[in-house]
Amino acid sequence: MGLVVIFAIIEICTLGLTTVWFAIAALVMVFLSFLKISMPVQGLIFLVISALLLIFTRPLAIKKFKMGREKTNVDSLAGKQVLVTKTIGEFEKGEVKLNGLIWAARSENNTEIAKGIKCEILRVEGVQVIVRPLGPSLDESTQSTEVMV
Repeated sequence: MGLVVIFAIIEICTLGLTTVWFAIAALVMVFLSFLKISMPVQGLIFLVISALLLIFTRPLAIKKFKMGREKTNVDSLAGKQVLVTKTIGEFEKGEVKLNGLIWAARSENNTEIAKGIKCEILRVEGVQVIVRPLGPSLDESTQSTEVMV
């Protein structure tokens, strides 16, 4: 029972989903200790249970809890609309404005995007955003035809 507590405390401190499997195996061994099994065999059973739990259930638990990848605010930029403030050239970076901040930008297909065009952020690569121009919305096309008529 002492091993259960020790492994649980280590898991609480590290949050690595590693020692929890040893704690579970130790808990199983608490019940198996009531059987007439020699100590070396109990140790072997403990190691086998621990290894099996570690190998087969840890990857599932990590996937379930989405461990190992920390989300940042940059992840939320994809899909946001921006305004081109400096023309994005075929071979040179331009600039876009988002929430009052200027970002270095490239187009997704290395095409030119003129200043004043609305774009959508596809992804962030390093310190620059990759954008594509937005097509005219239904409201904008309707307004422009109304003005022309």
